Amino acid sequence: MSSLTVQPAYKRNKTYTWLFYLLPSIAIMLVFFIYPILLTFFYSFTNLALTGEAARELKFVGFDNYTRMFEDSTVTVSIWNTLVFLIGSAVIGQQVLGFLIALLMKHKRRFFRRVIGTVVLAGWVTPEIVCALCLYSFFSDSGTLNSIIGAFGISPIAWLFTVPMLTIILANIWHGTAFSMLVFQAALDDVPSDIEEAAVVDGASRWQILIRITLPYIKQTITTNMMLVTLQTLGVFGLIYAMTGGGPGTKTTTLPIFMYNQAFINYQLGYGTAISLLLLLMGIVLSLFYIRSMRD
Repeated sequence: MSSLTVQPAYKRNKTYTWLFYLLPSIAIMLVFFIYPILLTFFYSFTNLALTGEAARELKFVGFDNYTRMFEDSTVTVSIWNTLVFLIGSAVIGQQVLGFLIALLMKHKRRFFRRVIGTVVLAGWVTPEIVCALCLYSFFSDSGTLNSIIGAFGISPIAWLFTVPMLTIILANIWHGTAFSMLVFQAALDDVPSDIEEAAVVDGASRWQILIRITLPYIKQTITTNMMLVTLQTLGVFGLIYAMTGGGPGTKTTTLPIFMYNQAFINYQLGYGTAISLLLLLMGIVLSLFYIRSMRD
């Protein structure tokens, strides 16, 4: 009987020890993640503001902020701009370009890989605001790009006004491609070389090896990298704000830019938090989609 009573007590102590070691992580999650989300969710149902009568008295306004949000045509424009920026700079730009660079560097000499890797990494290690200023100088009316095309007799183009979305997409590609390149480099190095050599012996072309061996083998890495790059790109703010400020007009106004303008320019914090939850919802939906893709 004594042995039967000691074993459950030991198991309980083991469970308590396990929970004790997790307490710091749980506390950090509650303070810096769960609590801010709950607070944001609460403020989205209030008239919280920095100025005016609403700043003196906090009131619960129900779904007024959400009703206003879906009646605001700028929200629709912001969602569309966010999706265009996301697909152009993350899904197509960073993902495809990062994979191509990693693929071209595979089996190359170490010196070549170091030189190319350093050049690509330069954009990634550069702070976002510095990157924005560099690309702003490159695309400005008297910038580097117009100087280059001017040498061929082409008239200067106001890139930041004629194709503003393209400029911020290219800027974000330059800034973030290195991450995808590093991820794919590690994945491609893990592809068994004996399988590729056997395919070559069987007469497979490089294209067939890529489609039928390489891509299926690193499918999980592709999906994981896509999810990480997508979530990072959804929150891009400083790069766009420094280059275009969301303009001209609303041509580059993404959800983070629109949220900032409403919360800190128009001082409507309640409305701004409602927009932030819309951005959070987009991230959750896309994450669930990628997780489902990995499971399939």
